[in-house]
Amino acid sequence: MVLAVRGQRAVALLHFLCLLWATFALTQNLGFPNPVRKEQDQSYGGQWKYLTFLNQLLQTLLYLLCVIIDAAALFVPSQEKRVSSLVLPIRDFIFSAYVFPVGLFVAVAFWGLYAYDRELVYPKELDNINPDWLNHTMHTTILPLLFIELVICSHKYPPRWKGILGLTLFAVIYLSWIMWIHLVAGIWAYPVLGVLGVLGKAVFFSVAMCIMFIFYFTGEQLTKWLWARRRKKCM
Repeated sequence: MVLAVRGQRAVALLHFLCLLWATFALTQNLGFPNPVRKEQDQSYGGQWKYLTFLNQLLQTLLYLLCVIIDAAALFVPSQEKRVSSLVLPIRDFIFSAYVFPVGLFVAVAFWGLYAYDRELVYPKELDNINPDWLNHTMHTTILPLLFIELVICSHKYPPRWKGILGLTLFAVIYLSWIMWIHLVAGIWAYPVLGVLGVLGKAVFFSVAMCIMFIFYFTGEQLTKWLWARRRKKCM
C-alpha cells in the first residue's frame, strides 16, 4: 500500500511538472507575460493557424486533466471515483485521438521537412524572430512529454472507429481552417503549401493523414504492449 501511494505521488509530481512546462511553453508561444519574440504574428488567424500551437494547447489540456485526477486521488479520496468517472474518459480520448498522433506528427513532420529544406516549414528569417529555445518548445520537447505520459499512465483507448473518427474530424476541421485562411487572407500557414500545385497539395494532405493514422495505431499498440507486460509482472 505504501509503495502504491508513493508511486501515485511520483506520477502526480511528474504530471504537475509536465503541466508547468506545457503551460510555460504555451504562454511563451503566445508572448505572455513578456514577449520573447521580436515580432508577433499578427497575420490572419494568428497562432491559431499553426498545428504546433494547437498541439501545445492539447498537451496543456491533457496535463491539466491529469493533475485534476491525481489531486482528487491524493487529497480528496472520497471524490476520486466521481472525478475519475467524469474526467478519465475525456483525458484518455484526448491522449489517444489527438495528443499522441498529432504531437508525434508535429515533431516528425517538422524536423523531417526542416532537414530536407527548412525554407519549406521554418524559413531562416524566423531565427531573427523566435529564439532557438522557443522553437524547441514547439517542435522538440513535445516528443519526450508524449512518451513520459505513455510510460507513467495507462490510457484506455476508445473503440478504434471512435478514435479514428475523432482524429479524422480534427484533421478535416484543421485543413478547412487553413484553406479558409488562404482564401480570405491569401496566405499559407506553411511555406511548403505555397510551392505545391493542387495535385501536390492533395497528395501532401493525404500522406499527412495516413501518417497520423499510423501514429494513432502506434500509440494504441504501444499502450497495449507496455501495460500488458506490466500487468503480467504484477501477477
